[in-house]
Amino acid sequence: MSTTPLSITTAWAAERALLRPDVRHDETALRTLLAPDFREFGQSGRAYDRNQMIAALLVSPAEDVPVHLSEQTTLPLGPDAVLLTYLLSYDGRLSRRSSLWRCADGEPRLVFHQGTAVGG
Repeated sequence: MSTTPLSITTAWAAERALLRPDVRHDETALRTLLAPDFREFGQSGRAYDRNQMIAALLVSPAEDVPVHLSEQTTLPLGPDAVLLTYLLSYDGRLSRRSSLWRCADGEPRLVFHQGTAVGG
C-alpha cells in the first residue's frame, strides 16, 4: 500500500459522503471508504469492525434526513493522515464526531470513527 498526501478538502468530502444515504447503502462505496482495519465506537458504546459496520449500515433505514455539520476542526497528523472533529445535527439529535482518515493508494480511507451523543 502506497501513501500519498491527503488533502483536508478530500478528507471532508469523504466524511460528508459517508453521511449520505446512497453511500451508506452502497457496499462497494463503503468497502472503498472504510479501511480494512477500520474501527468505530458508536453512540451506544458498541465497538464495530469494518465488516460489522458495513452490515449494520446496509440494513439500516434509508432515511434522507438533512444533516448539518458545525464546530468543524481539522488536525493534520502527518502527510497522509488527518483527524476531523465536528458537531453533527440530524433529526433533532446532536452528536460529537471524530474521524481519523488516511490516504492509501491515492484514496481516502476511514481508519477510526467515534460518535458521542450530546444532551439527553
